[in-house]
Amino acid sequence: MAPSGITGARPSLGHEARRWRLPHAPQAAGIARRLALDTLNAWGVREDEAHQVVLAVSELVTNAVEHGLPPVALQLVPPDEQQMIHVAVTDGGPANERGARTADCEPDEHGRGSVIIDFLAAARGTRMYRGSATHWADLPLAAQPVGGASPTRAGSGQSHQGVA
Repeated sequence: MAPSGITGARPSLGHEARRWRLPHAPQAAGIARRLALDTLNAWGVREDEAHQVVLAVSELVTNAVEHGLPPVALQLVPPDEQQMIHVAVTDGGPANERGARTADCEPDEHGRGSVIIDFLAAARGTRMYRGSATHWADLPLAAQPVGGASPTRAGSGQSHQGVA
């Protein structure tokens, strides 16, 4: 049974890209983690590799809920020939006010999501559109994060921001 508030919740038995609409609410990250883990398991991704992808999914979805407008959508693209999984989270664009969680936190209690994504991803970026923003990361299927040398840049040194 699909978690409440999302569509397309059954993991793929094949290896096609998966996309879900998520609620613009605090529980979205937990729902996204479960959906991503189920999908990665169906794709045959090793458990240690899957948990790194799930961490990235959780951070990207949390940021969309906290800093973006609705709607929120998650997309997972299966491993390509370079053994990269593409994760993309689209929201309704930047919100004018901070989300409920960050509004109640001290500055040192949040703000590490980008550093985590930089550490895990081979490449990451943001595509801005009229009325939406997509934050994406390409995650290698390797047991160890690729960006260990510097938490401020992606493992391959590739970070892309664009406006479409």
